[in-house]
Amino acid sequence: MSQLSVGEVLLGCVILVGASVQRMAGIGFALVAAPALVLLLGPGQGVVLSNCAAGAISAVGLAGAWRRVRPAAMLPLVVAAACTVPAGAWVASRLPGPELMVGMGLLVSCAVLVVMGGVRVSALRGSGGAVAAGAASGFMNAAAGVGGPALSLYAVNAEWTVLEFVPNAQFYGVVVNAFSIAAKGFPRLAGPAWLLFAVAIAAGAVIGKALAERVPEQRAKLVVMLLSLAGGVTTLAKGLWGL
Repeated sequence: MSQLSVGEVLLGCVILVGASVQRMAGIGFALVAAPALVLLLGPGQGVVLSNCAAGAISAVGLAGAWRRVRPAAMLPLVVAAACTVPAGAWVASRLPGPELMVGMGLLVSCAVLVVMGGVRVSALRGSGGAVAAGAASGFMNAAAGVGGPALSLYAVNAEWTVLEFVPNAQFYGVVVNAFSIAAKGFPRLAGPAWLLFAVAIAAGAVIGKALAERVPEQRAKLVVMLLSLAGGVTTLAKGLWGL
């Protein structure tokens, strides 16, 4: 195996941290990792790699919780996301790098603040709310790699418990990231980087599971949100600097 570059090692570290927090808190891979991946790889490849890694760690979490998935509740979310993923992929392919980074930084930062505020919106309840949340999530996931906040807002307004949210969010993460990868293709990585990717996902899953048994849920989610906000602001600043 050829020697890994510094950039590839950094990518592995970012994926490891993102996978750990996702496994620990049930959410947060893309919010934590996508801004850093974009800074390292650029908007196009960074978002695609975020989609790929988020789908993989969601599948790991889903393996032990698939019996708690609610297919009827997830169907409108998934169908709506499938309809808007192509639009998000089109926007991501057309916007210049700095503009896409500004948009992504704003999306991540605003989404984190909204989720932290626990915003209640009556329109995000029922089947109509599921369609609206799924459509917004699919677009944001394909364009910026951050489809989770819209799903989280829907879950808050639908009054899902944590036990209901986590397995369904992991199922959704597998499906919507598969849609996004199908629309944009796989990231262009060398063989050693793919191996490092797999090791980072596996190690993150183990570390995150161990942390979940020791870190209180609310504290874990606060850490995820603060890391996500820092990443969003950094990406926004980087994009503004490049304009």
